[in-house]
Amino acid sequence: MFGPLNHLRVVEGSAFVAAPLAGLTLAQAGADVIRFDPPGGGLDYGRWPLAPGTGRSLFWTGLNKGKRSLCVDIRRPEGRELVQDLIAAPGEGGGLLLTNFAGMPWLADEVLRARRADVIKLEIAGNFDGSNAVDYTVNPAVGLPAMTGTGGPNAPTNHVLPAWDVACGLTAAFGLVSAVLERARTGQGRSISLALSDVAFATVGHLGMLAEAALGGVDRPPSGNDLYGAFGRDFPTADGRRVMIVALTRKQWSGLVKVCGIADAVTLLEERLGADLSEEGARYLHRDAIAALVAPWVAARPLAEVAAAFDAAGVSWGPYQTMTEALARDPRVSTANPLFTAIEQPGVGSVLAAGSPLAAAGEARSEARSAPSLGADNDAILGDVLGLSSGAIGKLYDAGIVAREGE
Repeated sequence: MFGPLNHLRVVEGSAFVAAPLAGLTLAQAGADVIRFDPPGGGLDYGRWPLAPGTGRSLFWTGLNKGKRSLCVDIRRPEGRELVQDLIAAPGEGGGLLLTNFAGMPWLADEVLRARRADVIKLEIAGNFDGSNAVDYTVNPAVGLPAMTGTGGPNAPTNHVLPAWDVACGLTAAFGLVSAVLERARTGQGRSISLALSDVAFATVGHLGMLAEAALGGVDRPPSGNDLYGAFGRDFPTADGRRVMIVALTRKQWSGLVKVCGIADAVTLLEERLGADLSEEGARYLHRDAIAALVAPWVAARPLAEVAAAFDAAGVSWGPYQTMTEALARDPRVSTANPLFTAIEQPGVGSVLAAGSPLAAAGEARSEARSAPSLGADNDAILGDVLGLSSGAIGKLYDAGIVAREGE
């Protein structure tokens, strides 16, 4: 089974999306990820969406699959010391901390390094100066809502995907593994900071958006559902479905022209416009005229016929569907796809859960594992990793330093 990081032990102190997603990514690559939470759960332990009937957070259980749980009272010095001991516990793959609890004195670099010199700490913050920011405040500042939909700067359109949290979490996982590789070569630990807003602004910079604004001196206007810079638009079918059609490359464009039978009309359009529509930029500039040629062909056919014709011609397209529709009819979101496994999640029931998207040739995928209940792994962590006796562990329970769910 795919598990190249099965020699690593990562201690995770986290909430929200980015840090838990980084830990999940590492766990699904084989790492032993131990997250610590206070009794009763942390900031996001009850975050929506919730499981019907039980009220268990599907958000929390989704982001913490395959991890181990230490439920410890970190408000007390004894609890903090246990976490510090866990971070610094001996072992070639240990000494790793992933957290977005920025600025915690008891998790400061010098405190941890005094216990283990080669500690690697990756800390996620909101902004580069340590000030607070979350995805839903960063995205408006980046400027994308002014380009989204049709609203513009006076009626910006947000989106529901916390894209910068996702990008930040994956960057954090990469950063931690990179530091581990460096430590193996040099023996040196590392303290890494990663700001959510830095990930966002770096990304729009990489995509040319900052340069576009700087060099052109203007902001990109919103363009609805159209694909910027090429041809891409949504179209209704005869049976009330909707498809997104994309002609980004010349091959995709020629396939679309052929299957819709509009080659002669395109030639006439090019002559009238004085444009070469084999160029993607020209297709964007004249997208409305192109859409007028494509729309009647799509509107005259049901989705099944459109799908068969587009697939045969190599057209790039995809159906619009809700999540319940995807679950009902899309094989990519089912156990037909090795990505997914039906698991029993405590407090939730049977759910379709994704394992690692990475697929190594000749190896089984890393299957999804359920998220732990709070404190489910206390005894194993305290005994096996820290070497505490059963008597010592019992005293920690008696003193309320560690607890299990419901205690």
